[in-house]
Amino acid sequence: MSNSTPATDNEKKKSKGKRSQCSPSRVLHIRQIPNGVTGAEVVSLGLPFGKVTNLLMLRGKGQAFLEMASVDAAVSMVNYYTPATPHLHNQPVYIQYSNYKELRTDNQHNQARPQPALQCVNAVQHGNLGITSALAAEGGVLPSNGSVLRIVVENVFCPVTLDILYQIFSKFGFVLKIVMFHKNNQFQALLQYADAMHAYYAKMSLDGHCIYTGCCTLRIDFSKLTNLTVKYNNDKSRDFTRIDLPFGDGQRTMEASLSTPFATQNTICPSYTGPPGFAPALGFPQGAGPSVLPVPGALGPFTVTTSAAPGHMTIPGIPGNSVLLVSNLNPEAITPYGLFILFGVYGDVHRVKIMFKKRGIALVQMADATQAQLAINYLNGQRLYGRVMHATLSKYQTIQLPREGQEDKGLTKDYSNSPLHRFKNPCSKNFQNIFPPSATLHLSNIPPSVTVDDLKNLFTSKGSTVKGFKFFQKDCKMALIQLGSVEEAVHALIELHNHDFGENQHLRVSFSKSSI
Repeated sequence: MSNSTPATDNEKKKSKGKRSQCSPSRVLHIRQIPNGVTGAEVVSLGLPFGKVTNLLMLRGKGQAFLEMASVDAAVSMVNYYTPATPHLHNQPVYIQYSNYKELRTDNQHNQARPQPALQCVNAVQHGNLGITSALAAEGGVLPSNGSVLRIVVENVFCPVTLDILYQIFSKFGFVLKIVMFHKNNQFQALLQYADAMHAYYAKMSLDGHCIYTGCCTLRIDFSKLTNLTVKYNNDKSRDFTRIDLPFGDGQRTMEASLSTPFATQNTICPSYTGPPGFAPALGFPQGAGPSVLPVPGALGPFTVTTSAAPGHMTIPGIPGNSVLLVSNLNPEAITPYGLFILFGVYGDVHRVKIMFKKRGIALVQMADATQAQLAINYLNGQRLYGRVMHATLSKYQTIQLPREGQEDKGLTKDYSNSPLHRFKNPCSKNFQNIFPPSATLHLSNIPPSVTVDDLKNLFTSKGSTVKGFKFFQKDCKMALIQLGSVEEAVHALIELHNHDFGENQHLRVSFSKSSI
């Protein structure tokens, strides 16, 4: 056995007593695994935290060793599962750091071959359709069901929208269509994947788990339908392969269809009362890169919790850090306030720090890890002031404010108590109003005295090219404005969100998913 390979008996002796004394390693030791658990299921424990690079299953001993791509991913995994014990086949399993720094499985006996399981589950993570043979080789049972899932949501006391379902289920593969409806006084949905294996994996991972703590439980079954027919793209149905479909007669506009029929005035969003700053809900960080949507609540409840700030509501759920490393910024144009406004579209920004010696790099601290992941998903790769911005998780847990007398030149700012936070109100509709950067902006809080020409001239004065403008018919305090490009819209949002019209009236600007 190689020096880099875990020896189970030795590991067992060393792990007795104070198990947490092992220094962080990307190799993790998993104990008390029930009989019948497959390699793919073990790998799925690590997948939310990053790529899994190796697996050693010890059959008959109820143990396994899982190697993550990085120590940071392993740390995130252990930090998450320490207070929230994971379960496989309804039995708790326990995870700790191994004494070994890497895992080699050459010439090993009494183990299952790891690579097919890794190919299977990592293929799902990366959207690879060729996973059927991998699962078969690993010894798993190939599903004979189709690619359409029937989803029943029980105990609906918080908003469940089509977009939330898409975010959750798209992590497991390409979602083609979703249809939501009521039947037998139940909220139900049909969801079609591009591949039957993706449907199988989503059902295996999500069935029985909650979207929110204590409510909105997912009951997932395979539908007898082989294909869904979608006539309209609106808040009740969506065909993601057909952007040309109409919204539907007599329906609300897409801009207004932000809330679920269950979101009444008596909507309850339960709070988690456990350790502050740590959520029991498991969601997915960006293990597969910026093109993969984060999944609040997947494999666990999508928890709405109250943070340390009085009256401040956040939606945690994704394990990991809330500090972002933002790079390739234009040092001549970027400011802490500009980053605060832009990243504030996707969460409440608490602090911003532009590096003193490297002005093209900044740290942005969000209210929680979920908001940090949303910002990564929507802003990584976005053009800002002529450069393609890169956003990823930082190794830092918080942004330190400069000490008194320390030279900073205003590059570090604390926005913890800013009145411009969009998500500070409990169950705010802004949680449902989060869209990627687009050339069309949604304007609100427009004073009655402000005209179309006033607004066009305002945006033109900031360098924007106005392509279209439209007031909302039923509410002239809101409008849509279409600019020349997405980058122009990003610049305009930074410049004009909270623009003062006088008499304490400030413009509100956000990205729209509609067009004019």
